[in-house]
Amino acid sequence: MTFQKSFKALADPTRREILELLKEDRLAAGEIVAHFDLTGATISQHLSILKEADLVSDFRSGKYIYYELNISVLEELLKWFVDFQEKGEKK
Repeated sequence: MTFQKSFKALADPTRREILELLKEDRLAAGEIVAHFDLTGATISQHLSILKEADLVSDFRSGKYIYYELNISVLEELLKWFVDFQEKGEKK
């Protein structure tokens, strides 16, 4: 994981909303698309960026592709933020 890719992925509000959806449970790509007033191709591009940043993973089950959060990467980012904050408070 690179922080640069993660921050780029998190910078977009649509991608953050996708992550919010996936907080509850894994979802099929079509279920994610249904939550937005965007084309399937646009959501697919957002999902690709999230995958490239390792924030989500996907797997195929039958004819569906499911997406789920990659908790370990989110935990790594959170740890970085906490460490960053603590260093700032010590100054």
